[in-house]
Amino acid sequence: MTRVVVAGSANMDLVGIAPRLPQPGETVLGTEFLQMPGGKGANQAIAAARAGAQTCFLGAIGSDAFGVTLKARLGASGVDASRVRIVYGTSGVAVIMVDTRGENSIIATPGANAAFTRLTDQELTAVRDADVLVCQLEIPVETVTEAAVTAHAAGTRVILNAAPAQRLPSELLDAVDLLVVNEGEAAMITGRGRDEPRALLDYVSRAVLTLGAEGACFVDRDGTELRVPPFAVETVDSTAAGDAFTGALAVAWGEGRDLPDAVRWACAAGAACVRRLGASNSLPTRADIDALYAAATP
Repeated sequence: MTRVVVAGSANMDLVGIAPRLPQPGETVLGTEFLQMPGGKGANQAIAAARAGAQTCFLGAIGSDAFGVTLKARLGASGVDASRVRIVYGTSGVAVIMVDTRGENSIIATPGANAAFTRLTDQELTAVRDADVLVCQLEIPVETVTEAAVTAHAAGTRVILNAAPAQRLPSELLDAVDLLVVNEGEAAMITGRGRDEPRALLDYVSRAVLTLGAEGACFVDRDGTELRVPPFAVETVDSTAAGDAFTGALAVAWGEGRDLPDAVRWACAAGAACVRRLGASNSLPTRADIDALYAAATP
């Protein structure tokens, strides 16, 4: 099995469903409320495990009841959570609003995630021993940089999902083997148009630009530019679609698929995810991904 290590955030998601998203200063009556484990790091770890990888999660949770639930969800999903740090205080929390079209708005407060700094020897060993390291930006960027530089030096492939959007240090970008960003995140890095994927190659050797309902685009410095069309599914909730995509991409690449095919398979994972409500509970299994991929492949 491919060994994937995810260094990132774990949050409790508080989800409100309403006919539409409110405007600033407006109250909209909702139809449903859900509380479920999430966070980009934990979601991507669960996504990788469900997609078929031996997965380890590195991160921090609080000493509150949310932290107990977060760690239990990781373990129940087949993720090795034995190295998760427990920090006195609150866990990360994300307040999510979802409308009937599946669009969402999110406010995330870091909580214990902000205390995930200076990797321990045990955590660094896990990074070096992995086939693929996956990181995001809901933990301190210094921690992401340390993990990525360590992995790169050890020959571990590094995937960075540069979300949420922010400026990145050159030391981190130099250690990234594959960058995954949406249009807004790409514009933050390049300072150029939102749909100019090749501009990312000034910073990294390979990149995937996710385009939501329009699919994705893969580019590399060898001249490849591949547009992957979307998979036709009914969208219920897009909250964790990007996490499903990134987790599946890490698995497919780690298993030896060429990157264009890995991106197609990852797109199938993202599409399978949006068919269900919620974050970690909507992440697809390998069978879900394979079925959708096969149905759309000539």
